[in-house]
Amino acid sequence: MKTKNQVQAALLMCVLVILILSGCAQTPPEDTKGEASGADTFGYTAPAQATVRANAQVLEALPFADKTDFENARKGFIATDDDLVVEGEDGQKIWSLPDFAFMKGEAPASTNPSLWRQEQLNNIHGLFKVTDGIYQVRGYDLANMTLISGKSGWIIVDPLTTKQTAVAAMSLVNRHLENRPVSAILFTHTHIDHFGGVLGVISSEQAADVGQIPVIAPKGFMEEATSENIIAGVAMARRSMFMYGKNLPKSPRAQIGVGLGKGPAYGAIGILTPTDLVDRTGQKMTIDGVAFEFQYTPASEAPAEMTFYLPEFQAFCGAEVVSCTLHNLYTLRGTKVRDAVKWSAYIDEAMTLFKDAKIYFGCHHWPLWGNEAIMDFLAGQRDTYKYIHDQTVRLFNQGYTPGEIADVIELPPVLAKRFSSRGYYGTVRHDSRAVYQFYLGWYDANPAHLNPLPETETAPRYVELMGGAEAVMKGAKAAFDQGQYRWSAELLNHLVFAEPSNEKAKDLLAAAYDQLGYQSESGAWRDAYLTGAYELRNGKPEKGIDMSILEEVFKKTPVSYFFDSMSVRLNGPKAWDKNMRIRVHFTDLDQTHELILVNGVLHHKDISGDLQKGGNGSSAAPGDLNAQIDVTQDLFVRMLIGKAGIKETIFGDDLHVSGSRMDLVRFLMLFDRPDGLFDIVTP
Repeated sequence: MKTKNQVQAALLMCVLVILILSGCAQTPPEDTKGEASGADTFGYTAPAQATVRANAQVLEALPFADKTDFENARKGFIATDDDLVVEGEDGQKIWSLPDFAFMKGEAPASTNPSLWRQEQLNNIHGLFKVTDGIYQVRGYDLANMTLISGKSGWIIVDPLTTKQTAVAAMSLVNRHLENRPVSAILFTHTHIDHFGGVLGVISSEQAADVGQIPVIAPKGFMEEATSENIIAGVAMARRSMFMYGKNLPKSPRAQIGVGLGKGPAYGAIGILTPTDLVDRTGQKMTIDGVAFEFQYTPASEAPAEMTFYLPEFQAFCGAEVVSCTLHNLYTLRGTKVRDAVKWSAYIDEAMTLFKDAKIYFGCHHWPLWGNEAIMDFLAGQRDTYKYIHDQTVRLFNQGYTPGEIADVIELPPVLAKRFSSRGYYGTVRHDSRAVYQFYLGWYDANPAHLNPLPETETAPRYVELMGGAEAVMKGAKAAFDQGQYRWSAELLNHLVFAEPSNEKAKDLLAAAYDQLGYQSESGAWRDAYLTGAYELRNGKPEKGIDMSILEEVFKKTPVSYFFDSMSVRLNGPKAWDKNMRIRVHFTDLDQTHELILVNGVLHHKDISGDLQKGGNGSSAAPGDLNAQIDVTQDLFVRMLIGKAGIKETIFGDDLHVSGSRMDLVRFLMLFDRPDGLFDIVTP
């Protein structure tokens, strides 16, 4: 017979999994309606004549005859694996080069020619020599892996997103270059596609021996890398499906790439704690015999980021502060708005610091050679961000609203004709909205927008005032036939939110999204529109991600961050009249965290030091301790990712509960389980 503690331990395991991880990143189910090569089986409509005309006009507006980028992207090519398909331990496809084999020849009518060009460039994959001693693997993940030849081995810069893609990249390197050990690792910034594959470039024994291999990163790396998405991760993960087209087939009528690269890889993700931090511009290090000069660039493209210069090679690595595209001042998946002024200023600073650079390489896209070309590229990037910032501020100071600014702002011709300033990832339209938000927030000062009705209430009223569903459909179809897809989509969105079961409205709205996607120059916009069309036709995803891919990251994540996540899942109204105090003691860390519930708010504190000094915890605690959970960090993490079995939780010695079990249950029942697969294109 189970003891009370054993029963409670089982309950605790289930609740902790729900509370802490139930809203983490989600992935769509495997599609069973057709092959990726047959986009029509997913319902995508043919490009309309208005779309054909719009895309044809793009060919006249930009200098497509300039093949310099293609020459640079192919320069130094050594080898590739054209048939490479990377799979996880469960056989799930993580990365596939053959999926994009269709990207040849002229742009089809269903794609913006400018985006098609960018994605053809991103599709040039393999191992490349940048110069003697510097190599890159490109196209094996969203980001690039750079290898710098040190005295004793390879200095790896940004080892991709997943262990599996990193292993594939290193396999390519070892087959075509000298098979050398890894002597150091650099993480340029805190986005997962630049550190997640680290356990694929070194052995588990090397990873366990902290300090054996130098790991260099910008100050704040671990805090930002492990905390990103913890608080808002539920919504961001769901929205990222739209931004990256995660559930779209790869085809000329669907997903062709995201502008920054072909797309994110989804596999086992790791992280290592840095041994050395870069915290100032001008900081110098000699790493395995190679001299590095760093530029510290926090609060630019990432909260913690750095670029560097290699004097011996006269080579500048721009990390992701510069890329061969206009980047995001605000990402569609949802992040804090980025500072356009700082971003531009860092690029200007780099032009002075590294004015003698003859080679540029980045963590995305292809390198550049020649000082004049590099300085021209950097000046274009610098001025693009500054122009968007300055003109947005000029316009909102004249009373323009975010939507009005987005519709009128455009880059000057000298910048607009630069492919590296085109909106393949970020766009001028949504970056200008980001600048507005950075200074003025969501409110445009119109009192009608101060406290508007929610869309689920306004939609039925709009439909009624427009004469009912048939009248709306008639107007939306007329707009569609005239190529006014934005207006058609706006009308139909009201109708779908008023009548979610109206299949004709959803079908026409999906068709409007098709056309908007086909015309989009931004890979992220294209994916968002076509994902909207996909979900209108097929419904939202049903499966969640296997959380075990994040095991190594969670092991390095401060446990306090998980309690931050609990705080934002507390159902405030249910907790208004509750006062409770719960402790969680991590036996292997010798850490005790106290959770204090008062006034509908959950506070948490690390009280380990106070307890060691003979204290009794928080003086702000409301009354006596209700319950305490004793657990090892290892079991805690395995519980979070669903790897801990019944045997080790119920019958093991790594989890124990003391105090009032009923109070603990009452406490845990106050937390919501967020829906990581909420509806977006329907109410």
